[in-house]
This record gives sequence, structure tokens and C-alpha cells, in this order.
Amino acid sequence: MKKIIVIFTLFMYAFTFGQDSNAKALLDEVSQKAKSYENISIDFKYALENSAENIKQETRGDVVMQGDRYRLNILGATRIFDGKTLYSISPDDEEVTISSDVSNEDSNITPSKMLSFYEDGYTYKMDIIQNVKGRKIQYVKLTPIDSNSEIKNVLLGIDAQTKHIYNLIEIGKNGTKTTLTVNSFKTNEPISKSLFTFDQNKFKDYYINKLD
Repeated sequence: MKKIIVIFTLFMYAFTFGQDSNAKALLDEVSQKAKSYENISIDFKYALENSAENIKQETRGDVVMQGDRYRLNILGATRIFDGKTLYSISPDDEEVTISSDVSNEDSNITPSKMLSFYEDGYTYKMDIIQNVKGRKIQYVKLTPIDSNSEIKNVLLGIDAQTKHIYNLIEIGKNGTKTTLTVNSFKTNEPISKSLFTFDQNKFKDYYINKLD
């Protein structure tokens, strides 16, 4: 679960000190367009593969974001952030973990930062262009500055027409390839006022783990 969250949140946040002005301009455009929306709803597919270890896993998830707030569903679990407090709900464990200290979220990278896509720690440059079902996908290659990073590189695919993110491919130094692909990208959808609100009455039988 943690690996998936980190990959997904990396997909959401990768502001970098790069040298490629064209790549920077494209990432800036993606970021500014995302910020112009009232809210963003994304359905995605997550895949992990390591041929040497004979590992191949796939799962699906969805996230709704509005400003700093988000609601993420993946692997049967739900994470709700209301702008101040993070609620991690695990039906399998019948447990809710509550934390108002989200400083560590910056290291894990959060869904609300998904489309800001700029942070220290990477260099970047324009990469290949692919035609995917009639869509022109421009890739930007991100390489960690830290030589001790477990990540070899990341390819961020951007739809050249919509300037929306299509996918993210992370290659690990251990040969593991993780891919997050956007199945649907919707904006300014009508959403419930309570979508980012945690209702404890719905989880009376759950163990409430307050970290603060």
C-alpha cells in the first residue's frame, strides 16, 4: 500500500530544477492548467512489474481533489484529507488512523500536489513522443539528483493537446517498473459537500488510532 501511495503521489508532485527550458515550459503549462480547475476527478490503473523476480501486479483506484483537499480510494482503503487532518480508513483492519501532523506528507508527496509537478530533487528533459490511440503523448524524463536514490528515472507522459497527464512510468535501479495510467480525467464535476469530511458515526465499530 505504501509503495502504491508513494508512486501515486510522485505522479502528483515532481517540481524539479531542470536544464531543459522546453520541458520546464511544458510542466509549467500542465501545472497552471490544473490549478485553474475547481476540482479534478481521476480514475487510474497502477501496475508493478519486475521480470527478474517474476512479479506482476495491477490494481485500480480513483481520487478527487479540490485545492489541498482530496479523497483517494485504492486497494479497498480510503484516505481523506480535509485540508487540516488526514483520515486513513482500512475496512480490512476495521481501523481509522487520524493525524493532523501532515508534515511527512511532503516526503511521500500527496494527491493534492499531484499536478503541481515540481519539486527539488530531479533534473528533467524532453523525451520521446508516442501516438497512443490517436493521442500525441509527449514524455518528460526526470532523473533524481541524489545518486543514492532507488529510482533510476521517471517518464511523465503528457497529452500534447489537453496538457493533462496521461501516465507516469518509474524505473527502479532494481529493475522494477511501476506505471500509473490515467483512465479518465474529469474536471469541475458536481461533488458532495461532505466528500472531504470524515463522519465518525459511520465507523463506530472501527478502532480509532489518533497519532497526535
